[in-house]
Amino acid sequence: MSDTKTLFITGVSSGFGRALAEAALAGGHKVVGTLRKEADRAEFEALKPGFAFGKLLDVTNTAAIAPVIAAVEKEIGAIDVLVNNAGYGHEGLVEESTIDELRRQFEANVFGPVALIQAVLPYMRKRRAGHILNITSMGGIITLPGISFYHGSKFALEGISESLGKEVKSFGIHVTAVEPGGFRTDWAGRSMVRAERSISDYDEVFEPLRQRRLERSGKQPGDPKKAAQVMLQLIASENPPTHLLLGRDAISLVREKLGLLKSEFDAWEQVSASTDFD
Repeated sequence: MSDTKTLFITGVSSGFGRALAEAALAGGHKVVGTLRKEADRAEFEALKPGFAFGKLLDVTNTAAIAPVIAAVEKEIGAIDVLVNNAGYGHEGLVEESTIDELRRQFEANVFGPVALIQAVLPYMRKRRAGHILNITSMGGIITLPGISFYHGSKFALEGISESLGKEVKSFGIHVTAVEPGGFRTDWAGRSMVRAERSISDYDEVFEPLRQRRLERSGKQPGDPKKAAQVMLQLIASENPPTHLLLGRDAISLVREKLGLLKSEFDAWEQVSASTDFD
């Protein structure tokens, strides 16, 4: 099949990464997936021998990324699509969380993806073709109290994605930030790191949200398998979008945020404009 591609997907042991990998394999594509355990690697390759290739990689070990990409290009073939999916959520108030926790959040959600982008770009640029999907979040556009470090990392990846797309557009390389709402993955479960509580002043604003997040885990409206099919449609498109929201909740909440921004900008427009030279 001439339209088959090779996808490099980080974090294929569960969640969006696993759903997309399985859908891509079913569609005849090759998938190179990263995992952190040897047993998971063997199990992944058994999904479809000759099409599923597992690579042991922790994306926070940025020094290991370029050699892995080089080996894939040499031994398996050209990477057509990079999907930066691996990451996790940090739940914790800014005052109660540590700088080390912030650094770890950015290592996984920003520095790792950027290192992967830097590793694949020379190959894609030489071929004048490629597509980079960064799985960000509606949390890269909207915010809730109590997950500030997570929001910060996703806002950062959103900005990098949008700017990168402008840098590489003339090379035939597409960049899309995929922004899911609430999906039935492990994000709010075992994939979330929760900081210890220590300041009771925040109880009223934070505890109801933490409880709601725990109660909704596994009951979110989004279906990862449907998201995977949409992402396959995305990589088959000749003119993919720069941003793609996934889920009705993402659409609703992002539209609400955009409306609030417009209202605030309009209300303060004269003050904003007053800072220019006369």
